[in-house]
Order: sequence, then C-alpha cells, then structure tokens
Amino acid sequence: MKLPRYPSYKPSGAKWLGDVPEHWRVKAIKWESPVLRGASPRPIDNDIYFDDEGEHAWVRIADVTSAGMYLHETTQRLSELGRSLSVPLQPGALLLSIAGSVGKACIAAIKCCIHDGFVHFPFWNGDARFLYYLFASGEPYKGLGKLGTQLNLNTDTVGSIVAGFPTLQEQRAIADFLDAQTSKLDTLVVKKRELIEKLKEKRAALISRTVTRGLPPEAARAAGLNPHPKLKPSGIEWLGDVPAQWRRTRIKFEAVVVSKGTTPFTVSKELVNEGIRFLKAENIYDGKVLSNPEFYIDSETDQLLARSRLKQDDVLIVIAGATTGKAAILPRSLLPANTNQAVCFIRLSNTNYASILLAWISTKFIQDIIWNSAVQAAQPNLAMEDVKAFPCFVPPSQEQRVVAAYLDRETAKIDRMVAKIEAAIEKLQEYRTALITAAVTGKIDVRTQPIENRSSEALSAANHLA
Repeated sequence: MKLPRYPSYKPSGAKWLGDVPEHWRVKAIKWESPVLRGASPRPIDNDIYFDDEGEHAWVRIADVTSAGMYLHETTQRLSELGRSLSVPLQPGALLLSIAGSVGKACIAAIKCCIHDGFVHFPFWNGDARFLYYLFASGEPYKGLGKLGTQLNLNTDTVGSIVAGFPTLQEQRAIADFLDAQTSKLDTLVVKKRELIEKLKEKRAALISRTVTRGLPPEAARAAGLNPHPKLKPSGIEWLGDVPAQWRRTRIKFEAVVVSKGTTPFTVSKELVNEGIRFLKAENIYDGKVLSNPEFYIDSETDQLLARSRLKQDDVLIVIAGATTGKAAILPRSLLPANTNQAVCFIRLSNTNYASILLAWISTKFIQDIIWNSAVQAAQPNLAMEDVKAFPCFVPPSQEQRVVAAYLDRETAKIDRMVAKIEAAIEKLQEYRTALITAAVTGKIDVRTQPIENRSSEALSAANHLA
C-alpha cells in the first residue's frame, strides 16, 4: 500500500523543505525554542569536576556518536561543582552536536550535562522525537555546508533553520510512525550484518583449512591431485599435521625482497597532486589494495625512493598503526607505485605462491604472531626481521597454482555474496533516510494508519528494496 499525501499543500519558502501541508506552521526553529549552547568547567581534566557517583552524566561527542536515538549512558559523571559550571539537561531533552560528529542529534534518557560542543532547545514544547527525526534526515543542513566535520553549526545557524511544524498530536503520530518503521528496518539491517559476519567466518575457515590441509577431496580430485595425501607433523602445536609434500620454511627463504618504504620527507620531498601512486596503510583493506585515498609523488621523488618501488604481485603488509597485519596483493592496475614506512612489501621468487601466502598471513596463527611481535610504543610497529622469520608452508609448484586458483575462486564467491548484502544494506539505509525525510517534511500522511500496519508496510517496502 502506497502511503498517501496530505489533501493540500502550500509553499514553505525554504528550498530544502519544498511544499508542506497547508495546516503546518513554517518558521525558523528559534521561534519554537531558543537554541542555547552547552558549557564546560575549565580546565576539563581537573578531577574536582568529576564524581563516579554524581547525579549527572557528562556527555562527550563520542557518547553521542555511538548512541542511537536515545542517550542511556556515558563514560563519566560530574561532581556537583562540575554540574554547576556546565548546562544540565533532564531526561527527554534533545541535544545536537556542533563539534566533532557535527549535526548528530540525540534525546537524553538520563540526567546529563553538555559542553559547548552541543546545543539544546530549552523551551521546545513539541515531541522531541519529531525534532530528532528532523535532524536525523540531514535535510535541514542543506545549504549550510557538508555533513560531518565540514559542517559549520552554531546557535545562530541551527536557530535559523526553517522547518514545518505540525500540531503536537500530529508530531506524535509522525514520531510513532517513524519509531515503528525504522525499528523494522534496523532489525533487517542487523540480520543482514549478522549474515555478513557468518560469511566472513566461513571465508576465514575456508582459507585456514586450505592453507593448512590443502584442497577438499572433491576439489583435489577434480584438479588431478591426490584427494587424500599423506600427512606429516607441522611442528606447530595448534596446526597439527600438514600434507607431507609441503615444505615448512620461512618467508625470507621464499622472497627475493622483504623491505618497506619510506616517507618522501626523508629526501626533502612532499606529496603532489598527481604522478606516481604512493600507497599508505589506509590503502590496504579487506585483502585488497584500494586506489582511494589517493597519494602521489613525482618521478624525481620516485627515483630517490627507487628501493621501495613496487611490482605486480608484491604482497603488502601494514606494519605500523591500528591496521597492522592487514595484507593484500598489488595488482598491475595500480602501477607504477611506491610506498611508505608503514607498509612492508614481500617480493616472492615464485608469484604463484602470492595468493597462498596472503591467505596464510590472514590466519589467526600469523595474526597472533604479528601482534605479539609488534613493538607496542606510541603505535604498533613490526620489524622487518620479524616478517622475514614468519613460518610458512609451501606446496609443490603445480599444487601451488591449483591451490591459488581455488582460493581465488572460492573467496571471490563469498566476496560477491557479501557485496550483494552490503548493497542491500545501503539501499535499506537510503530508504530509511528517505522515509524519515518524507514524514518530517509532510510528503506523506501517516496520521490515520495503525502502528502495526505502518510497520508491515515499511517492512514490505524494505524487503522489495533489498
């Protein structure tokens, strides 16, 4: 069932809002309630302002960023002195971040205090959920700047946002409608994300089994290999036995080069807007080398950093920072390329082994070695000698090609399934935002529909999109 429109509309005068139901009031938010800023005791790191047993929670940007519609808890609480120097809010009050995760709204479910990175609406007499959904749509920010850290919000800009305001009863009906429908949509998204996690677990199990036991019997038979090869002790307690024909060795004995890049600043050079691709840790994600974000060096810098010029089928490993241990194989399409000091590159004597080595690096065994070996300083850092010493198992040359092809084929199947589900999630989230926008701007009329019907309609539409 298609949701109806209102019987009649009028121009709002606001570009983002368009026409609104004829009986809605159109005005700037500040005429519904003043928009006031929070305040913070200074210096904020002074212990006298905090008390674990304090009555008021202390709201930080991170608390709101991780919260949903309602803020139920924070990591800190204020003392009575801290509360007196801040701005206290009662449960049910709406707050809006104007720093950090700019434009994120939240309804307090607890007594709390906000600092000057937030604004609130002390005389708002409408339904706080309606105002929450208005901001959650993102539409009111159009024309003010880009959502996120680029958006510049303050009490004046927020107060000057023109919106349409129905009666309190109608605000409640709209909020009830959105509560029911977004809950259904969110449940669908959670289920799809759970399915993605199961697929990723299946992928990891497939990789682990293949690089430690070889191909499954049917796949081995189809490839002309012994489906039940003899086994031998691996020498690694958790691993048990491995195919007898596999060699146990170390990465350094299978590689022509194991090295890392360096920063252009060491040769008094800087990054440029175009030229030779310069890969950083953030370009290595989920087993792939990403072209974005894009970094470049000029040809002269590349010449000075010739030692770390990359080649097709180099195995790249992040060796510094939060993503230490992430790895990928460099494809030809991203050449020419160089890299920095946070990335190690392994150039194998036999590139057929690259896919198998990449899979081996992703196993829990090697990841545990990486994180146990990483120097825990300001950030994790893995030494080249540690990488060279990683143990590995090498099948005979013919079997390498078959195993690599099997891994590429079977992981690609799972990756396609994951991508399809991720696309469905994106559509659901787009539909969710569109639904919120349509409701809070009066493009659909939900006043006369029972909540249970509203929910089923949203679910039906969402399933169609997914």
